[in-house]
Amino acid sequence: MAANNGDMEKRLWHAADELRANSKLKSSEYSVPVLGLIFLRYADQKFTQAQHELSGQSTRRRTIGKADYQARGVLYLPDAARFSTLLALPEGEDIAGAINEAMRCIEVENDELKDLLPKTYHRLDNASLVTLLKNFAAVPLTIEGDTFGKIYEYFLGNFAMEEGAKGGEFFTPTSVVKLIVEIIEPFHGRIFDPACGSGGMFVQSARFITEHQANPSTDISIYGQERVAETVRLCKMNLAVHGLSGDIRQANSYYEDLHRSVGKFDFVMANPPFNVNNVDKEKIKDDKGRFPFGMPRVDNGNYLWIQLFYSALNATGRAGFVMANSASDARSSELDIRQQLIEGRAVDVMIAVGSNFFYTVTLPCTLWFLDRGKAQTPRKDQVLFIDARHIFHQIDRAHREFIPQQIEFLANIVRLYRGEVPETLHGSAEILKQKFPSGTYTDVPGLCKVATLPEIEAQGWSLNPGRYVGVAEREADDFVFAERLEELNEELETLNVEGRELEDRIAENVGKLLEGVAV
Repeated sequence: MAANNGDMEKRLWHAADELRANSKLKSSEYSVPVLGLIFLRYADQKFTQAQHELSGQSTRRRTIGKADYQARGVLYLPDAARFSTLLALPEGEDIAGAINEAMRCIEVENDELKDLLPKTYHRLDNASLVTLLKNFAAVPLTIEGDTFGKIYEYFLGNFAMEEGAKGGEFFTPTSVVKLIVEIIEPFHGRIFDPACGSGGMFVQSARFITEHQANPSTDISIYGQERVAETVRLCKMNLAVHGLSGDIRQANSYYEDLHRSVGKFDFVMANPPFNVNNVDKEKIKDDKGRFPFGMPRVDNGNYLWIQLFYSALNATGRAGFVMANSASDARSSELDIRQQLIEGRAVDVMIAVGSNFFYTVTLPCTLWFLDRGKAQTPRKDQVLFIDARHIFHQIDRAHREFIPQQIEFLANIVRLYRGEVPETLHGSAEILKQKFPSGTYTDVPGLCKVATLPEIEAQGWSLNPGRYVGVAEREADDFVFAERLEELNEELETLNVEGRELEDRIAENVGKLLEGVAV
């Protein structure tokens, strides 16, 4: 079934992308209306199934109505919003107007969708809309599982890839999200993402729970903030097509805390924007709850985000997030904040990820994992470092991902470190046995190393896995030129970025000094 679903996702995407290629629309203009049609088809499928189940319950004294559908967690669709109604329209009709009206009707009947659904279908010509409707109508109503969720996610990822840097603002590659979820293990509780984009962290958390034979609808509560209104709508639709709901609000998380997050959450997951300049720290410098370690003096938002994630956790909460490599070794006031996090026993695991995993940047990045409950465990004075830069599957020349076996293997290293039982549902048993033949954690040169706090202090409180993990042993004739060249190129790109940041800071400081002299 999975293979067939995968083929269907590709077929639907190919048909939709071909239409876009023959139109004058940019991917960013085309994506939201198309994702809206996937949402509508999903809602229609659920409504049709509920209608069939409820059909035998109507009597002369009681007719089936909107409340009966909503009691089953199904959106109520009036006739004008049914997919069959839209398909039956003659091609000469105003198809765009009819779809816009269908979206409005759904919002009227379902308060939680107010002002959420796209109504920009006049951007597309009638012929394209008819073709899209027919393509999505070809998805069988009997399909099982969260197939529409996977179709929506597949389209999101492809639109993000086409849009490049702009797409990366709302979409974190699924394989990276899955790795974060596998490591923080959000089995139950409150989940928060203050830079939630299109909601991938929430969706993969729900999948993780389902895979472990539990019910995400009852076991987790979802909370998110997102700065861009259009992305908030994408997120809410993404949750809906996966059968999830959550409290997603539009806000700038630097300045606004609409969920009153301090100490509230069991899990925090995020992929924030890297190296943001011009955050107005005057507005937030007195917020000791969200920024307990103070303001970094440099004009960079990385350590503001890190403090937001840390402060939102409760006493046993875990966080997993993506961060620029430069944050692991940042100096001055950022080092002071990092030292406080390490000495507070909050940093648990650091994973170096190779280049070309993200659409915003080609640079490598680092995954940070915090655990507020670690101080009560035997590993309280340790941090696990993993170098995963050479673990990947090449999608195409410019993009990489982790496959399920690789995700499971990396998560199993963390499970062994924590004294948990490894999982082998996705085929990682062989490589796990090869690297850890005793079935218990041990340092593996070039792959993983558990460092103590004194060792980290000796490295200037660096959290860069490369400083600790070392290199794998090789025979003299086992040198792979391409791999070594790639390693050097990644290091050069990182140093170039850090160099540009230093140039900007020096120029800014010189400017301030000159202003002072002029006065």
